Amino acid sequence: MTDLPPPTQSSDQFAYRIGSEIRHLRKAKGLIIADLAAQTGLSVGYISQVERSLSIPSIKALHALSHALGVTVSWFFHPETDDEEELRDVVVRREARRVLTFDNSIRDELLSPNLGRELELLRSVFPPGTSSGPIPYTHKGEEAGLVATGALTLWVGEREIHLKEGDSFAFSSEEPHRYANLTELECVVIWAITPPSY
Repeated sequence: MTDLPPPTQSSDQFAYRIGSEIRHLRKAKGLIIADLAAQTGLSVGYISQVERSLSIPSIKALHALSHALGVTVSWFFHPETDDEEELRDVVVRREARRVLTFDNSIRDELLSPNLGRELELLRSVFPPGTSSGPIPYTHKGEEAGLVATGALTLWVGEREIHLKEGDSFAFSSEEPHRYANLTELECVVIWAITPPSY
């Protein structure tokens, strides 16, 4: 069963938006369509049709795809911007940011309009005492950031770096890294990552 798009969007517009968002998320996570098919129980052909905007996924399929891609279904439904449709791929209004809240309570707000470009921009909010975990991780690309408020401890390779409000940083994501807010105050970091790896 195919669910109807919101009444303010045509089926073609809705199919294109959903398909491109799924493709961008899949690529950002380094998955091929076969990987996504295996995780969702959907066929490779069906996912390919959705990504190419030839099919609109059912709510059940969208839930399965969302879960496999690590987002909620709301990721795919942008707030209506009325006369700003032509700006949707260029501008993200503050009230229209897409948000991911992780199990450790760290919240990422996507500041980039989508994940289809070479650069991803995030606003990360670290409540007191939160961290990426005790085990460093690596991935392809580069990262840079600015501590907007609070303080962040960053481990890159063997280095332990203490950053305070106004400090900025950059490093290769291929170096083992992790981070933590070891203070009793919230920390906000504006983070740039290339390529997108949301």
